[in-house]
Amino acid sequence: MSALLALEFVSTIGMLRTGPVDRLADVAETTTWCREHAAALRVDPDSFTATETLRDEIVELRQAIRALFARAVSPGPASAADADRLPPFRPSLDLVNATAMAVPVAPMLDWPDDDVPVAHVVPAVPAGESERIRAVLAASAVELLAGPYREKLRTCPAPRCVLYFVKEHPRQEWCSVACGNRARAARHYRQHSADR
Repeated sequence: MSALLALEFVSTIGMLRTGPVDRLADVAETTTWCREHAAALRVDPDSFTATETLRDEIVELRQAIRALFARAVSPGPASAADADRLPPFRPSLDLVNATAMAVPVAPMLDWPDDDVPVAHVVPAVPAGESERIRAVLAASAVELLAGPYREKLRTCPAPRCVLYFVKEHPRQEWCSVACGNRARAARHYRQHSADR
């Protein structure tokens, strides 16, 4: 499991020039996002289709994880996308933990004939698709927040950016090169506007 899946999950809220964008805004977009992450979520990329109930449940989980991310980057600012709409910390923590524990996982060895054995993590108990998907997402958040990435988690300070990112090197200030360019352009504009 990749801890960074949680980062991709919370990044389904973004910002365009026209305003906020939610990649889980409806069932079709949720289906697309889950299919794009089919291997990690353990769904069939060809046949998976989200339901409105699943969409509602993973959006609730996303907000809980975003509340935990906001706490992790503190005293820095939370993402401007939803800082004023995040659920309280303690219920968010409880939801993430309960969701991760709802579907325990175990390693399973797969050993094809005349090939190298490979370990896979699979649900240890039978579970529905919604429970499995949410458990993977919640476990990814637990892994990220309890591991070395937490101390490197940041909110991008670029204008109009609402993403969290993991600071990969000491001089990194933004989530992407595009955000760095936008921030420098905005700073240049402010400096030259003040001179007039």
